Amino acid sequence: MKTVIVIPTYNEIENIESLIGAIHSHLPDTHILIVDDNSPDGTAEKVLEIMKSNKKLHLMQRSGKMGLGTAYCDGFSWALTKDFDAIFEMDADFSHDPKDLPRLLDALKSNDLAIGSRYSTGINVVNWPLSRLVLSYGANLYARIITGMPVHDATGGFKCFRAEVLRKVDFRSITTNGYGFQIEMNYRIWKSGGKIVEVPIIFIDRRSGVSKMSKNIIYEAIFLVWKLRFRYKSLLKRKGKFDERSKTNKITEFVD
Repeated sequence: MKTVIVIPTYNEIENIESLIGAIHSHLPDTHILIVDDNSPDGTAEKVLEIMKSNKKLHLMQRSGKMGLGTAYCDGFSWALTKDFDAIFEMDADFSHDPKDLPRLLDALKSNDLAIGSRYSTGINVVNWPLSRLVLSYGANLYARIITGMPVHDATGGFKCFRAEVLRKVDFRSITTNGYGFQIEMNYRIWKSGGKIVEVPIIFIDRRSGVSKMSKNIIYEAIFLVWKLRFRYKSLLKRKGKFDERSKTNKITEFVD
């Protein structure tokens, strides 16, 4: 399968070069799209430097910090125009282990979405404070109960999608970010009849840098699950701002 990994970044210069190397050590033929939100630490410049010797690395430069959900939506749209068969999403901070990428891709052979799951076989999280672990686990239990969606880790951001299922889901109309974006994507795919599988992973807290989690992201997810349960049809009709946003994105690719 022709694969691409979409990785949003904001101030990830400490991780990005080693992450790209680690990814290609496990999936040598995969392409990587970095979606950078104008990182002031020079993340985009480092990616441009690596691109000189890496033809499978691509960079989308956005005008500012626009949110995780919109970064993935812009990245997915680019990937679909390039006719990739499988589209990954993952974080840039090594909390998602690149060695698990082949397992997710293998699981996609008989599924539409493979989720790298922290909670499908218990709790597999390392180095989180108890308060954050309780919040995350509780949020997923809450989402599963309210929506009825049979997914143990609905908020996780380590996934592999079949391109066909993304084409069926109007992901460009999604305006949620963070936890909310992940829940809504899973829900829409489930409601569209997509087959979802959870692949157990061990989640390790970021190596360096600062978490992008905020109270607004948490509150958004709390209210979102009720909207998904009672207003799913109206959500499908909701218009996003994708067309306007995409005009400002600069795509940089290696050219011989």
